[in-house]
Amino acid sequence: MSEVGSSVPRRQLGRLLRQAREEAGINLEAAANDLEWSRAKMYRLESGQTALRTHDVVLMCQLYGTSAELTEVLVSLARESKSRGWWHAYDEVIPGWFELYVGLEAASSSIRQYEPTLIPGLLQTPEYMAAVFETKPGRTPQEVAQKVALRMQRQKLLTRRSPAAPRLDVVIDEAVVRRPIDDIEGWRMQLAHLVNAAQAPNIAVRVLPLGIGPHRASVAGAFVLLDFSAVGTRPAEPSTVYSESLTGGLYLDRPAEVQTYSEVWQALWDLALPERASEDLVSTVIKETYDE
Repeated sequence: MSEVGSSVPRRQLGRLLRQAREEAGINLEAAANDLEWSRAKMYRLESGQTALRTHDVVLMCQLYGTSAELTEVLVSLARESKSRGWWHAYDEVIPGWFELYVGLEAASSSIRQYEPTLIPGLLQTPEYMAAVFETKPGRTPQEVAQKVALRMQRQKLLTRRSPAAPRLDVVIDEAVVRRPIDDIEGWRMQLAHLVNAAQAPNIAVRVLPLGIGPHRASVAGAFVLLDFSAVGTRPAEPSTVYSESLTGGLYLDRPAEVQTYSEVWQALWDLALPERASEDLVSTVIKETYDE
């Protein structure tokens, strides 16, 4: 299966179709009516959350009056988006709205993440993952195991050689490293893994001290900034902000939105302890677990 998979070409296709519609002076609702689709379906297609058949792409191009050359490009992207990423093997346990994120994460060259409540998924141990997944009532051990396997598979991108592993910069609240799971030994292993993982040249972890008061991200919660590099002659994908709720994920890629989150990210990075001091704090917390 493809390492990057269908998410990036699918999002490129959706963005180009949205641009073609707007240049044709057709609003979303009018396009949906002409194509006999719902407005929600049009939104999903243009945001890259749903795959498009080549036949549907041709219909949209005819409606928008796109050139033969652009139509050919769009049809080619639709074919490319049919490729299946490795995560499709986990369809039973991966929500549809999260599948896009996994593909974008796999295609990214840089990941900046702020986490106020949990160890970031890419830096979690299997024991910690299981403890998080078990918080949902009614989830079976098999479902937990599948979700753990999916997250461990995602983590492989941090050590891959081709394409080059992305850069991961993480800010976590101090409360995160002081919020244990029931398995105290598993908790120590998680904290030790956090320290060890940060020794890799492409990973940096900073801890935001409890003494820091309210800040610009206090009302926003956790978020991830994904940046992309150009691939061959294809331009780089626009940077994307991702944030998650209990029922879905939000993807933002408008320049003003990305700029706002980038500024907040930089403010958090500057407020947090430097990497070495953060490592010392986590090591201190590990020692405290033996004294309790």
